[in-house]
Amino acid sequence: MQRRLLTVVAAVCVWWTLEGLVTAGQLLTMQFSDETLTVAQAMRRGLLSAWLWIPCSLALLWVVARYPIERPHLARAIGISLLATCAVVLFRAIAIYACDPWLGWYATPPRFGDVLVTSVFNNFLLAWLNIGVGHALLFAQRAYDRQRQAEQLEARLSETRLDALRAQIDPHFLFNALNSIAETIHRDPRAADRMLVGLGELLRSSLERRDTHEVALEEELRLLRHYLQIEQARLGDRLSVHWDVAPGLDDALVPPLLLQPLAENAIRHAIAVRIAPGRLDVRAWSGADGLWLAIRDDGATLASSPPRQGVGLSNIASRLGLLYGDDHVLELVRLPDGGTEARVRLPLRRDARARRAA
Repeated sequence: MQRRLLTVVAAVCVWWTLEGLVTAGQLLTMQFSDETLTVAQAMRRGLLSAWLWIPCSLALLWVVARYPIERPHLARAIGISLLATCAVVLFRAIAIYACDPWLGWYATPPRFGDVLVTSVFNNFLLAWLNIGVGHALLFAQRAYDRQRQAEQLEARLSETRLDALRAQIDPHFLFNALNSIAETIHRDPRAADRMLVGLGELLRSSLERRDTHEVALEEELRLLRHYLQIEQARLGDRLSVHWDVAPGLDDALVPPLLLQPLAENAIRHAIAVRIAPGRLDVRAWSGADGLWLAIRDDGATLASSPPRQGVGLSNIASRLGLLYGDDHVLELVRLPDGGTEARVRLPLRRDARARRAA
C-alpha cells in the first residue's frame, strides 16, 4: 500500500513538472507588447503554476479513492467531488493572488474577485479532469486486483484438487498392494515378507513427497522399482521387467505416482490374468515436443475390448490437466503385435535442486 502511494505521488510530481516546463516553453515563444520574458521568469511562472497543482491533484485523488462516484452513494459522491473542485478553484485563486507580485502574471495588481473568476474558468474543468483520471486509475486498479484474486483463487483451487486427487490415489494404491500381499502370504511367506519391505519403502517415499506436485524422474523411477519388486515377488517368473530410460533425464520433473498406476493397470489387466510369462517395458525419452514416458505390456488382449481406465488412470488424467493444461498427452495405444502401451508426454522441465546437487 505504501509503495503504491509513493508511486502515485511520484507520478503526479513528474507529470506537473513536465507540464510546467511545457508552459514555460510556451511563455517564451509568446509575443508580449509590453514585456519580454527571460528564461528565469518563464520557468518561475510555468513551474510554480504547475507545482501548485500537485497538492490539488493528490487531494482530488484521495477524494476519488475515499468517495468514488458509484452506486449506492452516487449523489453524495458527486456533491463531495463538487465541493473538492470548488476548494481547488479557491486554493488556486488565493495562491495566484498571493504569488502575483513575485510571478508578475498581471501588469497591475488585480482584484481578488477577478483572479477568482479567472480561476473558475481555468481550473474548474481541469479539476474535474483530475477526478476523471482518478476514477480511471481506481477502476483499473480494482480490475487488476480482481484479476489477481481470481488467479490466486484458481491456483488455490488447483492445489486443493491436486491434494484431493493425491489423497484419493494413496489409499487406492495401498489397498491394491495389501491385496497383493494377502494373496501371497500363505503361498510364499518369504515373498510376502519381501513385499512388505518394499511396501514400507513405497510408503516412506510417498510421505516424503506429500507436499510437492512434481518430483525428479529419478525419484519416480525408484518408487516404481519398489512397486515392481512387490509384483515380481507375487507373480514370480510370470513377470519380467525391462528398462529403457534415455540418459540425461534423471532431473526431469514429473508428477509423483505417475508411473505406478500405469504399471499397475498393465499388470492387473494384461499380465496377472495369464498363466504364461509376461513382459513389462518401462521407457523414457525426450524429443522436441517434451518428455515421453511409456509403460508397455505384451498382453494378448482382444482388439475389440477398449483399454480399461480405472481409478489410477482417471486420477492421472485429472492431475495432468490441472498441472499442465493442454500441454500434455495421455493415451492408451493397442500394439499391432498384441499388448498395450500407455504413453504420457509432459513439458520437459528440469529440477534445479537436482542439478545443483549434481
